[in-house]
Amino acid sequence: MMATKPIRVLVAKVGLDGHDRGAKVIATALRDAGMEVIYTGLRQSPEMVVQAALQEDVDAIGISILSGAHMTIFPKVYQLMQEKGLNNTLLTGGGIIPDDDNAKLSAMGIGTLFSPGANTSDIADYIKKWVAEHSNN
Repeated sequence: MMATKPIRVLVAKVGLDGHDRGAKVIATALRDAGMEVIYTGLRQSPEMVVQAALQEDVDAIGISILSGAHMTIFPKVYQLMQEKGLNNTLLTGGGIIPDDDNAKLSAMGIGTLFSPGANTSDIADYIKKWVAEHSNN
């Protein structure tokens, strides 16, 4: 069964992390998988990301983070999403995230976080499955 509208994903780089090659690779892979992708560019604040997600009516937010600030950024974005009513929006992402931090973030309600080198089709499949399970149609 075909979805009525393509899945919309916001890909963001939060903070001062200037490495966006991975985010661009993911954005392209998700587009190739049939999703609409909005890429915010570098140096976004958590507030800017959540505001963009609201404006763009996205199904998922993917944050690429290599700076080591994942234990600050993911919870902050997630908190802002809850405050703005984005309860049916997936927060996922990737970067260099130690397993114990990944487990803590998962326990908070943050989606699967992928390591560098993760298979892009696995990421696309995860987003498609999550959206299908949580959509309102």
